[in-house]
Amino acid sequence: MRRVLAVLGMACFLASGPGALEAAASQEQIYIKEPREEEKVTLSFAGDISFAEGYANMGYYHAKGDDITKCIDKDVIARMDGADVMMVNNEFTYSDRGKPLSGKTFTFRAKPETAANLQILSADIVSLANNHVYDYGETALLDTLDTLEQYKIPYVGAGRNREEAEKIVYFQVGDRKIAYVSATQVERSYVYTKEATDTGAGVLRTYDPARFVEVIKKAKETSDFVVVYVHWGTEGVSRFEADQQSLGHQYIDAGADLVIGDHPHCLQGVEYYKGVPIFYSLGNFWFNSKTRDTGLVEAEISSQGQVKLRFVPCLQKGCRTTLVTDQEERQRMFRSLQEISANAVIDENGVIREKTGS
Repeated sequence: MRRVLAVLGMACFLASGPGALEAAASQEQIYIKEPREEEKVTLSFAGDISFAEGYANMGYYHAKGDDITKCIDKDVIARMDGADVMMVNNEFTYSDRGKPLSGKTFTFRAKPETAANLQILSADIVSLANNHVYDYGETALLDTLDTLEQYKIPYVGAGRNREEAEKIVYFQVGDRKIAYVSATQVERSYVYTKEATDTGAGVLRTYDPARFVEVIKKAKETSDFVVVYVHWGTEGVSRFEADQQSLGHQYIDAGADLVIGDHPHCLQGVEYYKGVPIFYSLGNFWFNSKTRDTGLVEAEISSQGQVKLRFVPCLQKGCRTTLVTDQEERQRMFRSLQEISANAVIDENGVIREKTGS
């Protein structure tokens, strides 16, 4: 269950956290939340979710009485609800209108009422910066924005115009002000998904990262902690690639305190750059019928600003996502994640730390 206590217009709010500045853009908002624990803030992230009709996972959903708790197990949802701020990738469009883009192999459109599932999953914010939110054209994208606003789910990475696509969403959790921004790198050859313009709806792109870097810099100036959620990489590739690494480093140089990636539909590893973690891909969370290692990434931010990263292993199998509790299977997943990581170690509890020394 989502726990937003209040929403304040940015122009009238001055954050109390260290280093935060008064925001200049009156159209932006801060979501106020009471922290679960006084000494820390916990941010949680999941990867790709789809409620698009016509695919196996939604067939299972309908067979289970349209009950998302029969598809994503209640113990997983309880873990999601335990975070102060929970974020997922909304990899589809909500609409009953539009036509599938000509020539595109997979197009994803969900019934608008399925957005209620985000509330059941305790999702506090979603990313729309991906290569499927425009699958049914501008009309369906606009319906998606309207639907999320109707269900009071903040979004980043897409909008009715460039200004909205570049929007920073803030959460004030206790005395910590957290900024969220998102962009997409994919469709690197043939582009189906339109980029937002001054007057047209679309996504925020980061193939050329210049504009997104400026968004990150602004987020750094107006918050205590910056989360970058990015759609990048190559589908089915478990090891992160040089272009992802280059972008991730530029984001951190611009002020990112945590970088979370998705799009490859499989887990990718972790790298630390200047002490800041990049989790390159969270993979599928609840997306199709394939068997995939997946999980939640939890970032605990201490009152001193230190970040403790934890991987909570889950499994997508048979159109269900379950929490992995078997110790042997948990350790297998931790070892697998460490093997594809750069300079990170994962302990027996899933805690991720920067590798130091030789």
